[in-house]
Parts: sequence; structure tokens; C-alpha cells
Amino acid sequence: MNLFRLSGDLSHLLAIIILLMKIWKTRSCAGISGKSQILFAIVFTTRYLDLFTNFISLYNSVMKCIYIGCALFTVYLIYMKFKATYDGNHDTFRAEFLVVPVGGLAFLVNHEFTPLEILWTFSIYLESVAILPQLFMISKTGEAETITTHYLFALGLYRALYLINWVWRYYNEGFFDLIAIVAGCVQTILYCDFFYLYITKVLKGKKLSLSSKVKLLDPAKSQVFKSYHYQRVDDILDLKTCTNGDKEAMDKKDYEKAVANIHRYLCLDENVIKQSVNIGSESTSINASLEALKNARQEMSRVVSEQFDIAVRSGNEADVAIDVDIEQENEGKPQVSNRK
Repeated sequence: MNLFRLSGDLSHLLAIIILLMKIWKTRSCAGISGKSQILFAIVFTTRYLDLFTNFISLYNSVMKCIYIGCALFTVYLIYMKFKATYDGNHDTFRAEFLVVPVGGLAFLVNHEFTPLEILWTFSIYLESVAILPQLFMISKTGEAETITTHYLFALGLYRALYLINWVWRYYNEGFFDLIAIVAGCVQTILYCDFFYLYITKVLKGKKLSLSSKVKLLDPAKSQVFKSYHYQRVDDILDLKTCTNGDKEAMDKKDYEKAVANIHRYLCLDENVIKQSVNIGSESTSINASLEALKNARQEMSRVVSEQFDIAVRSGNEADVAIDVDIEQENEGKPQVSNRK
């Protein structure tokens, strides 16, 4: 074992100790991504399945047990013992978007197509991106506790030292593992921006926080979401009003009012309504309203055509004035009026 690998292992172990001490001393897992910790638990469990079948050294076996045990214990602390302090509202990264592609890649690109080798390859690929939920969480909150930044720095340093280890082994042992090197490069690149902030801020005694411009993105995004939400609510209410109003107007043969309701329906944002169909328990009601208004539109076209034909055949065209084109909703409000 060379100095770089030993330093990498110690840095990794230090990161784990910092994280566990942070959670245990503060009795809180605030600011820690539970999803990243689950991914790390999956990484070490799948990587070290050979623990009882392939003995390399006592040091190797002990470190494997420590990594697996600490990863599982961390998940337990976050999701069970200190569950009340877990910030799930900000830990929203879709972890499946990492696990599924990585799993497919492990099947396609590996050293040997055997179960243990595929799982080992899967763990290497997954570890390279497992920190993304944590970094995403920091980007959402806009800041991180100093102790959390120490944990992340030690974790990133571990991977950077392992890259140097691979280079050392190539020149001194002739050993070269392309999968591990590429994955390690990806993981180190993900940490680069954090390393810069850590060195320029945290090491100078400042709290790590994103720039004011970046922080402004969240309120702006929230405002856009609220505007969209209000529009969706308004359109749903309009849809129900149109449905009820049109049914009542058709029953009373008040065609002018019926056409006005249909026109109002046609002016609604179709994309918003279609997206609303799949949201919550309102979907059945919304679908029924849309279908009712589509049928009403067809019925209104039929009624207008019938009334016009009757007027033409009776020779009393002046009795019915029609100005309607419900097929083209952008040409103004359609009107049907009975004038005696």
C-alpha cells in the first residue's frame, strides 16, 4: 500500500467520523442529505460483498466493515433516531435518476460479466455521483454549516488522493483500472466548485454560502410556481363554471348564454388544464367537465345549423341573426341572438 492510498483511506474515515460526530453531538441531521447517505450505503454494500469470500489483508477487511457499518448507521440516525430533524423539504434530488442509469452502465461496461464484478462496477459508478443530492441540497438552502463543509472537503479529498494513488500505481506497479480512474475523475470534478468555496471562505473563517445572485433564484422560481399555481386554480374554477352554466343554458334553450360559456371554455389554457387532469382527486371531475364541454360545443354547432336551416326554409332569415364561429376561438366572442 502506498502513501496516497493510505492518506485517501484516512481522509475518508475522517469524513465519516466528522459526519457522525456532527449528527450525534447536535442531535440533529439538519443540512445532511439522507438520499446521499442511502446511496453511499448502497455503494459500500454492493462493493464489499466479497468480504467473506476474498481475504486480502486484515486492514482491508476491517476498513470494509467500518465503511459498511458506518454508512448503515448514518442512514439509521437520519431516518429513524433523528428523523424529526431531517430536512426532507430540501432533500428533493431524484436519486433514481442516478441509480437506474448507473445500473445500466454497469451491465454494459465492466471488466467481467459476473454478478460480483457487475456489482463492484455499479458501486464505482454510483459513488462518483452519490454526492449530488448533498450538493443539490446545499444549492437549495443557499448555505451549509461549517462542520458539514469539513465533512464534504474530507470526502472530496479522499477521492482526489485516490486519483493520485492510481497514477502512482500505474508508474510503479503497471496497474491501470480505467473504470475506477474515469469514475474518480468525474467525482473529483463534481467537488471542484465546492473546493474553491471551501478554500476561499471556510478556511478564512467565513460561513459557506452561495452568492446573492444565486440565492435570488429560489424566490424567483417560487414566484413563477405561485403564478402558475394560481392560473391553474383559476382555470379549473372557470372550467366548472362553464360546465354548470352551459348545462343550465342548454336546458333552458338560452343559446346565447350557452355559446358564451363555450367561448369562455375555449379561451382557457389547454396545457394547464391537461396537466391539472393528473393532479389530485379532482382529475375525474375535470375530465368529466372537459368531456361535457366538448359535447356541448358539438351540440351547439348542431343547434345553430338547425336553427339557421329552419329560418332559411321558412323565408324568415331576419328572425335569426347569427354571428358564431366556435371553431375559431381567437376571432372574438361568438354571439347568438333571437330577434323578433
